[in-house]
Amino acid sequence: MNARKKIVFLAASGALALGLAASVAPTATASVTDSWHGCPSGAVCIYPQDAGWNNDHPSNVYYSYGAHNLSNQNGNHYVSNNQTGGASMRTCTGYDGQGCQGYLLAGTYMIKDLTPINSITLQP
Repeated sequence: MNARKKIVFLAASGALALGLAASVAPTATASVTDSWHGCPSGAVCIYPQDAGWNNDHPSNVYYSYGAHNLSNQNGNHYVSNNQTGGASMRTCTGYDGQGCQGYLLAGTYMIKDLTPINSITLQP
């Protein structure tokens, strides 16, 4: 292949690669708003004790910002934050969002002993 044909081939290959990348981007963005292990888009979910993802069936689902009191949540639970727009979630040792610690960022999960946790908060 002569130098001129090689340059045209490389330019066309680069344009094709850019086109493919652009066509993939909307799919990747759309997946952020999908259900994640059964946790609906925009929600924070708690799964049953020692059940992992529980076949994608959370036991508790929370949508609204603010404090949510927990009851009968003991031992280790998967907790997923499938909120959108970068919203975070906190666990709190007191009721009504008192004594909160740490942040669980959107699109992440944790395995947490909820025995000492009496509430969670969801915030933008």
